[in-house]
Amino acid sequence: MKVERLAIPDVILVTPQRFSDSRGFFSETYNQQKMIEAGIDIPFVQDNQSLSVQKGVVRGLHCQVAPYVQGKLVRCTKGAIWDVAIDARTGSPTYGKWVAAELSEENWSQLWVPPGFLHGFVTLRENTEVQYKCTSLYDKASERAVIWNCPHLGITWPIGEDEVVLSDKDKVAPHFTEARGWFEYS
Repeated sequence: MKVERLAIPDVILVTPQRFSDSRGFFSETYNQQKMIEAGIDIPFVQDNQSLSVQKGVVRGLHCQVAPYVQGKLVRCTKGAIWDVAIDARTGSPTYGKWVAAELSEENWSQLWVPPGFLHGFVTLRENTEVQYKCTSLYDKASERAVIWNCPHLGITWPIGEDEVVLSDKDKVAPHFTEARGWFEYS
């Protein structure tokens, strides 16, 4: 398993090994001991999967606040996404900073988005499937969102604004300035 810490060191890119032959491939996509060795020592309690039929679908920027703060281990099993993690931990030296990585069925990488981070992605191809493990159960009352193109964050998305497909909820999400105090850095 290849492990790479990104510009925000708490965000980790993990690439499991694939063993291929004439039948296809086999991959151990999650191993608790190897994740602990990589610095991801937190139990997962829920798995989610999404399908986006159009290129340009933006899902996010989302998080959950206490008592259901979530960390996510995200992977793309079909198609490709550009996955973004934004530090929303008040007092963190990287507060308001973002990192991104392309996840695809070809590169087989996974992104660890720790608790206290906003998360979102854009699909780079049609019929893209994303799966992610969560460290806390979904709780609607704890859910928060920030608008995907918030000028306070300055995220450089790999698509034009005219290509973006958003849910009604994500179209009206607030700016990042409203996130202060959602999480404390420790």
